[in-house]
Amino acid sequence: MSPSRSNHAGTTEAAWVRYSLISVALLFMFLFLVLPLAAVFTEALRKGLDAYLASLQEPDAWSAIRLTLITAAIAVPLNLVFGVAAAWAVAKFDFKGKSLLITLIDLPFSVSPVVAGLVYVLMFGAQGWLGPWLQAHDIKIIFAVPGIVLATVFVTFPFIARELIPLMQAQGTDEEQAAIVLGASGWQTFWHVTLPNIKWGLIYGVILCNARAMGEFGAVSVVSGHIRGQTNTMPLHVEILYNEYQSVAAFAVASLLALLALVTLAIKSVVEWRHHKEMKLAANLPPESPHTTAPLVA
Repeated sequence: MSPSRSNHAGTTEAAWVRYSLISVALLFMFLFLVLPLAAVFTEALRKGLDAYLASLQEPDAWSAIRLTLITAAIAVPLNLVFGVAAAWAVAKFDFKGKSLLITLIDLPFSVSPVVAGLVYVLMFGAQGWLGPWLQAHDIKIIFAVPGIVLATVFVTFPFIARELIPLMQAQGTDEEQAAIVLGASGWQTFWHVTLPNIKWGLIYGVILCNARAMGEFGAVSVVSGHIRGQTNTMPLHVEILYNEYQSVAAFAVASLLALLALVTLAIKSVVEWRHHKEMKLAANLPPESPHTTAPLVA
């Protein structure tokens, strides 16, 4: 086989091996991804479009949708700040406790969300460590929006940091040091040197974080109290409706979550395509091109 043919094929296995692997992958995706999604939308529209829209217009459904969006709108920016700061500290500096910080960042990946919710109940519940003080000052965290936000932040905070750490480590510190030598301030260095280099990884991490924040169930279920119209997010509302045998309404809200997931997937694909296109254009630029150097000062 010629080198060009080998590079085009990617591997040297027989054609039947490649086609078999592709067929297995497509079959797996159809059975465990496409078919369940199709079933959700089919069940949601089983009684017609009017029943579907009526299920989404119920006050409890609107409250769940609103709370889900509010939670994501608070948790994602907080994790954005933390993720950038943590990635900067890990990738750009050497200090004692660096490995411990990385371990703590990965902690939500290994701890069950239900356990995370129970930890917040232990800390902020009525019988918890801070419960009496919170009650004395009329501050409510558990079974309220603050507890839902805290649980969501805990579950989702690794996504942005973990997306940025390997990217910033691979880039090193040469460009930032050069910018400082040329007279740029710390903020100018971050805004004009670091941020353009990590923008696609940052966007990708934000997308993943937002998707997880809107779909989180375990931790939020523990701290919310399942109060209809007040502390139910969309996943919790789906569970309640399904347990009450309101299948059309449950699948209607579930289909909205699925639509949000599909939109997230589409945005992720666009980001990946734009990143690939930008990397390809950068690779084709000559070294002396003025476009390869970003201005340090606005």
